[in-house]
Amino acid sequence: MSTIAAHVKTANGGKYVKQLSSHWGHKFPVELEGETGAITFPNALVILAGDPDGIAITITGEDREGVERLTGVVASHIDRFAFREVPLDYQWHWQETATQD
Repeated sequence: MSTIAAHVKTANGGKYVKQLSSHWGHKFPVELEGETGAITFPNALVILAGDPDGIAITITGEDREGVERLTGVVASHIDRFAFREVPLDYQWHWQETATQD
């Protein structure tokens, strides 16, 4: 499994999480609880969590290249909803994922 994460600063994190969850809910399975959304893409799970300082984003999937591609998809969709604030700063960081033997 590969996991990449970022925290994007915005005063509207929860609002954008709800908008994105609604938007993607027409195409993918989505779970929304408060200001946290989980979107199940065909090859990855995207978790968006709004907080007072922004949005915490975590993307986890089997294929590192596919996960990396989704960073652009997620960022471009957030930027569409945050058009008054762009450019937002996405600093993606790969996270270690424990493997089971």
